[in-house]
Amino acid sequence: MEYRIEHDVLGEVKVPADACWMSQTQRSFENFKIGTEKMPHTLIDAFAYLKMACAIVNERQKKISPFQKEAIVSVCRQILNGDLYDQFPLAIWQTGSGTQTNMNVNEVITHVGNQEAGADLLHPNDIVNCSQSSNDTFPSALHIMASLEVRNLLMPALEQIIDVLKDLEKANEGIIKIGRTHLQDATPLYVSDEISGWRSMMEHSKLHIEAALPALHELAIGATAVGTGLNAPKNFGGDVCAILDNMTGIHFKSDPNFFHALTSKDACVFFSGALKGLAANAMKMANDIRWLVSGPRCGIGEMEIPANEPGSSIMPGKINPTQCEALTMVAVQVMGNDAAIGFAASQGNFELNVFMPVIAYNLNQSIRLLADALVSFTKNCLAGLKVNQQKTKENLENSLMLVTCLNPVIGYENAGRAARYAFEHNLSLKEAVLALNLLAEERFDELVRPEKMVQPRS
Repeated sequence: MEYRIEHDVLGEVKVPADACWMSQTQRSFENFKIGTEKMPHTLIDAFAYLKMACAIVNERQKKISPFQKEAIVSVCRQILNGDLYDQFPLAIWQTGSGTQTNMNVNEVITHVGNQEAGADLLHPNDIVNCSQSSNDTFPSALHIMASLEVRNLLMPALEQIIDVLKDLEKANEGIIKIGRTHLQDATPLYVSDEISGWRSMMEHSKLHIEAALPALHELAIGATAVGTGLNAPKNFGGDVCAILDNMTGIHFKSDPNFFHALTSKDACVFFSGALKGLAANAMKMANDIRWLVSGPRCGIGEMEIPANEPGSSIMPGKINPTQCEALTMVAVQVMGNDAAIGFAASQGNFELNVFMPVIAYNLNQSIRLLADALVSFTKNCLAGLKVNQQKTKENLENSLMLVTCLNPVIGYENAGRAARYAFEHNLSLKEAVLALNLLAEERFDELVRPEKMVQPRS
């Protein structure tokens, strides 16, 4: 392999000749050969937006020239086009401030910008990092990344699943089923009522995520090293946020307290908690469907899922709830990520949190996994979900908990005696009530009507 020589304050470094990065990136690449987890491309995109905005404000403040600004903006646009992703090779497991990733971005912009200009127009620290510190750029990029991913991926996925659940509700109006609590038979409800619960969970999760976004939209940029704004112009952060607002359509603003912005990651914890809430709701919905489609002949069997792929390598014709399984595995991963984010956020010592790369990685993974899994679940499971009305009716008519509507007439103890008698003697509820002389047949038929139980009188 051919090399070129780059240098920094520690001396000379050999860098692959075809690499667009420089010395500090190379040092990090060599010193942190840990795991396979790399900085997400979405974080690099967020840095590109941030570096563009900083360059524009720095040029306005006459801290850099118009030519330098244009060079920075040009390379950042290439990054956003995906043309330079292979130039960001650094591991998550590096310095906890993300300094090396900030410098990776600075160095790539510098190298490519100078190549295009045919001159040493840019310097990674003096020009590209002007008015900035890794301590304020990395947390800012982290918040930008999460905000963009939620808007572009997670919210559309939630809106789609909510719409499909609404369609399922409408398609199954009027079908009565037996309810279940503690995994045991309970009183009846409409199938559409059960589906409405799933739909409402997704709607509430969407609201919770939206409620967490304003804190994510507060950025640390302008704080520089410890929160004092040293070496940055007055209101640099606010001016950068205004540019970002125009670029992204998201209303970013300066954190009102930079000392908070650098050391606290509470916005990430709050947001991750909302993601965990969505994961918990997704887990519940997927498990409900997994139970309801169990069978098809020896389980509950009240719903049927699409036959997307063979379910077994040995049992022909088996169809498994694979989309439910994928979604619940994602939910477990998101819950684990939330724990890691919480632990990491607690490590804000003095003026800086130094667990930011792992927070960025886990937040990005949680958002992407939830968005992808919800889209897959909606398309490959919910859109083809069908109610087995015959099985639903059989289970409803066979349930002993219809006896609940008799409580006001024969009393709780007699109703319980009838249910136990029916169960112990393998009788229907009606047969048990008649055998115990608790009601006449005509009166039983008048009272025990599931359609009245799903719409109880006040």
